[in-house]
Amino acid sequence: MKRRISIPMVIFLVVTAMFIGTQYNNLISGDTIYEQMKKFTEVISLTERYYVEEVDSKELVENAVKGMLNSLDPHSVYIPVDQMQRVQEEFRGSFEGIGIQFEILRDTINVVAPVSGGPSDRLGIQSGDRIVRIEGESAIGLTNDDVQSKLRGPKGTKVTVDIVRAGLTDKLQFEITRDKIPLYTVDASLMYDNETGYIRVNRYAATTYNEFMEGLDELYEQGMKRLVLDLRNNPGGYLEEAFKMADVFIPSGKKIVYTQGRNPQFNEEYRATSGSRYEDLPLIILINPGSASASEIVSGAVQDWDRGLIVGERSFGKGLVQRQFDLRDGSAFRLTTAKYFTPSGRLIQRPYDKGAEAYRMEAWHQDVDREEDEDAFEPLEADTSEQPVYYTDGGRIVYGGGGITPDVIVRSSRWTELGTRIISKNLIRLFHSHYMEREGQRLQDRYGDDLEKFRSEFTITNEHFNEFLEFVRENDVTVKEEHVEKDQAFLKSFLKSEIGRALHGDNGFYVSRLESDEQFQRAVSLFPELQRLITEEIE
Repeated sequence: MKRRISIPMVIFLVVTAMFIGTQYNNLISGDTIYEQMKKFTEVISLTERYYVEEVDSKELVENAVKGMLNSLDPHSVYIPVDQMQRVQEEFRGSFEGIGIQFEILRDTINVVAPVSGGPSDRLGIQSGDRIVRIEGESAIGLTNDDVQSKLRGPKGTKVTVDIVRAGLTDKLQFEITRDKIPLYTVDASLMYDNETGYIRVNRYAATTYNEFMEGLDELYEQGMKRLVLDLRNNPGGYLEEAFKMADVFIPSGKKIVYTQGRNPQFNEEYRATSGSRYEDLPLIILINPGSASASEIVSGAVQDWDRGLIVGERSFGKGLVQRQFDLRDGSAFRLTTAKYFTPSGRLIQRPYDKGAEAYRMEAWHQDVDREEDEDAFEPLEADTSEQPVYYTDGGRIVYGGGGITPDVIVRSSRWTELGTRIISKNLIRLFHSHYMEREGQRLQDRYGDDLEKFRSEFTITNEHFNEFLEFVRENDVTVKEEHVEKDQAFLKSFLKSEIGRALHGDNGFYVSRLESDEQFQRAVSLFPELQRLITEEIE
């Protein structure tokens, strides 16, 4: 047999086999990726050559990439070159600039607060200062992007600003040397009362765990015996930072989160290791529909292990893990590579088959039919027949299929038309700016060194509130008595919180807001029965 098969025959058989194999693959899998790439290149080329108007081929390709990723899921996204720096700064937790929080009010840059310890703070720039010139040119009418491009810059470079300050006739001029500025992810860390600590985390970046631990340890030294961790409107971020935060509260060895992907390299499991002194600290976590991803990892682990209570509204429901891939031109894209699961096995991801816009809107309209009454810990009365059922370590029922459902549901307050118009027109900030021009020094002298004194003693008087309402009317907002009666508590809280921020930074802002925060107040009221509620098996 071997003698009968010639070399030409062998070559013929190999080529024939390769051809048949190629055709077979095409039959069972359709066009190959190479054929699809040829099709894409052909479309781009013909469009560039024959379209009725001149086209930007770079823009066409970027739009095609965006469309491709949008067709996969709502969280696989393209990041253009011009957005990469800001994205990197947010996750890195720092940028280089002059170090101010600012807001544009009626075309003028208002300093909300200097970043503590930053170059502006060291020079004495204050809350309420108005920047009217930058490098000798008018700063009136600039956009947020304009301001950032003019004030940010490499560390060590200088920029000159002219400032108008309340009570002074002449403008002040500052030459500011730019420096590295931290982007804090912990908005507030404070003692609400003699026993209750409060920490608010706005996202999970590279610095979050260190910021959180610094605040937690300081509160412990001040006598904290219980903690409210506020993750409302926290969209997530680094999974690793969320794992480390949960590890602080979860006993060693217990699973915190695990991920599963089509590619096994993305399958991971995270277990608690720390053995920290906070593993028995009474804990309540606040969430709402703006709480997503990493926030849900922390909340889900705490709930599954009956380690604390979850209070508020159902979370967003983002259980997809993205990995960022950098491209040669400086852009990047984030691709969903895995799904994450809570310790009990719950997939928190909500369905997104109706499209990205519906997916995002539905999170804020999730309705759970549970009354805010004595039966708040009974199983949900909503139709959960299609939701998978899971159990916490203590036997309580929890549901998968979309977000973290709180143990106690407390819906956020709804404002009337009056409150909505006031907020949308930024009238509280505008009024505050005028008020502090007149009263700022007096308030600073009395409350500037004592946050607790400000919290307990300062109130918005009727005279102050009526002055504000008159200011609202002057800005073409109709003021109805029935609306004033309903919105008065939250409006007074907002007014006080802005004064608190001017005197004590973000801690002063949040300690004032918490006084009328129904979700927070309900959380604090649950502490006396916390241990019974999280260990009692529900039949």
